[in-house]
Amino acid sequence: MRRHGVEMALSANADLAESPVWDPETMSLWWVDIFRGEVHRFEPSTGKDDEFRLNGPVGSLALCASGGLLVALKDGIYGYVPGGVPQPIARPELERRTNRFNDGRTDRRGRFWVGSLHLDETAPTGAFYRLDPDGRCTRQADGIYASNGTAFSPDGRVGFHADSQARIVWRFEIDPDTGALRNRRPHIALPPRSGAPDGAIVDDDGCYWLTHANGWRIVRYDPRGNVDRVIQLPVAIPTSAAFGGRDGRTLFITTARYSLSPESLRIQPLAGSILAIDVGVGGMPDSKFAG
Repeated sequence: MRRHGVEMALSANADLAESPVWDPETMSLWWVDIFRGEVHRFEPSTGKDDEFRLNGPVGSLALCASGGLLVALKDGIYGYVPGGVPQPIARPELERRTNRFNDGRTDRRGRFWVGSLHLDETAPTGAFYRLDPDGRCTRQADGIYASNGTAFSPDGRVGFHADSQARIVWRFEIDPDTGALRNRRPHIALPPRSGAPDGAIVDDDGCYWLTHANGWRIVRYDPRGNVDRVIQLPVAIPTSAAFGGRDGRTLFITTARYSLSPESLRIQPLAGSILAIDVGVGGMPDSKFAG
């Protein structure tokens, strides 16, 4: 099905699909359905979508160089072999009982950066963390309502993350050898009625593709934070994006339907699907977690 140049890659009927990660070795797209506690592996060439259920919400995932996955669960970061039992690696905020972990992504050196959110997004109790390959987990930023939008430049020296509730995207520099975060500063502020910043990815040109939840769009921002391109989508709640496909030029977009009324779902039947667009540029697949 195509609409406005958008293809439906998978009719997932997800409540809240998120964290798409392309695996070029198996030509498959991993993704999660947060509230249903599901991890999925989708093969676009066959249409097959394998599902693995976890106990509780799963905010994001990453592939591991040693095999298996990292998964961000409610109370921390776990190692997970699909079909097995998650094993805790880092639980850095057990005292913050009103939080859960959310959006995350690996940088180019295989470190996992992940943020948390306040369950009601009414208090700035969320934070942003870096998990190193040796298992050390350090807090990089604090005072966040809902951490989102994690992505990295092709050379790995620049990172981004967002606060969906505050409607701000930050940019920061990374020491490629140590992972030290430097010079974190506001980069993009979303205007009212344009949606909230959700998941994101960076393309080969260093431009930042940001999904605008409840904004019906994905927007490409140039390295200075200026709007370069707006793509209107047939769903209100796009949630994240990843480049993949045989040539790395297909932009896969996860979407949500959990908060939509029956009338809204009638208007946007693709809500909860995985969408795909050829946007004329590609992007690097995420590095595997190096631990």
